[in-house]
Amino acid sequence: MFCRLLTQGPCRSAATGLVALTALYGGAALAPSSSATLDGPSRPTTCHILILLSSPSAVDVVISISAPLRQFLSWTSDLFLRDFTLSYLFSAPSGGYPTSPSSTASTSPLSGSSKETSRENRDDGPSSPGCTQRDTIAEAAAAAGPAVVHISVAQAPYGSGTIIDPDGTILTSANCVAESLNSREISQSKIGVTLQDGREFEGTVVNADFLSDIAILKIQSETPLPTARIGSSSNLRPGDRVIALGSPHALLNTITSGIVSCTDGDSIDLGIGGGSSGGPLVNLDGEVVGVNILKISATADGMSFAVPIDIVMKIIEQFEKNGRVVRPRLGIKARDLNERRIARFKKKDASFPDVSKGVLVRVVHPGSPAQHAGIRPGDVVIEFDKRPVGAAKEMIDIMEDQVGKHLEVLIKRADNASVTFSIMPEEAKTDS
Repeated sequence: MFCRLLTQGPCRSAATGLVALTALYGGAALAPSSSATLDGPSRPTTCHILILLSSPSAVDVVISISAPLRQFLSWTSDLFLRDFTLSYLFSAPSGGYPTSPSSTASTSPLSGSSKETSRENRDDGPSSPGCTQRDTIAEAAAAAGPAVVHISVAQAPYGSGTIIDPDGTILTSANCVAESLNSREISQSKIGVTLQDGREFEGTVVNADFLSDIAILKIQSETPLPTARIGSSSNLRPGDRVIALGSPHALLNTITSGIVSCTDGDSIDLGIGGGSSGGPLVNLDGEVVGVNILKISATADGMSFAVPIDIVMKIIEQFEKNGRVVRPRLGIKARDLNERRIARFKKKDASFPDVSKGVLVRVVHPGSPAQHAGIRPGDVVIEFDKRPVGAAKEMIDIMEDQVGKHLEVLIKRADNASVTFSIMPEEAKTDS
């Protein structure tokens, strides 16, 4: 067939050449033709490509290639390898390809010297987007998967967790260690932890925050433990592909792929219908970017939620510093301002302050720190603790766990009146 293609026009010859080059880099060997020593313009110099099939019962196929075509293949080999080859098609089978006397003594026309054509010694070009995505998901799951554990309470399957430190620290969801599904008390029953390799441990709850649904477990092991890398959730965007790993109901290594639907900094909404409570949300680099939490509604079918890992790490810091999560309270309801909202408010009321950004105070709760400080509805906070702010979340981040400490607040009121207050946040009650 190859001989017919080579003799029936340049288009077929070029096509056969590409097939030959594919075969060459897929494990074929080059052998000089006996006609290569013949003189005269009527007998062009040729070489043979010997395709060595991996099946023991297969026969060898010889393709004759003329010198001009061989030169053409030499010129285009780099382009072909970079843009057209799929490296995973050319991985050698176990034990390597079969050899023959002609293949072991062959030389490559691309370099003039013997060259290994195995995958390890080649700089393979990128594969197609679909294959890259598939392989990346598998690689991400393989990187984080060994650190995913199954958690059971009183021998009943509850959820999953992730080993984040070689000392046996496990990150999970607070509902996985609760006394019951809707309880806000840590279970007093035995908590079992099962690793992907089958090892079993008894876990101890170090701390839990039921409002954020985050908990820390600890196990003791005399042998090394697999750990997952911690990433960052700050760069996640709607449409980013993520995978939810878990070990629910003692099923090891479940993987669900999906995308980020939206993220507001406090939670990640996912276009994922599966996942396991307490298991990790992983990016395509195999890094943990969130903790999957329990669905809050049966109507949220096809959706699940995760706590961003940046929030989780702040919670862990507070566990270590305060033994609990301290949440300061000002006692206001606020709304972030942007140019469109500011223009709308000024259209309704010409006395609305001239600001480019800020936080509009909508409600002040009676008896709150904000009321004691003198803040009123309609005020626009433009500086908090001497730092410019344009969102309520920025105020929360500035407060962190500062309770009982005076903070300076600069606001603007109607007709651009500027007022500075001193406010002392109090700790919010989270038991109700």
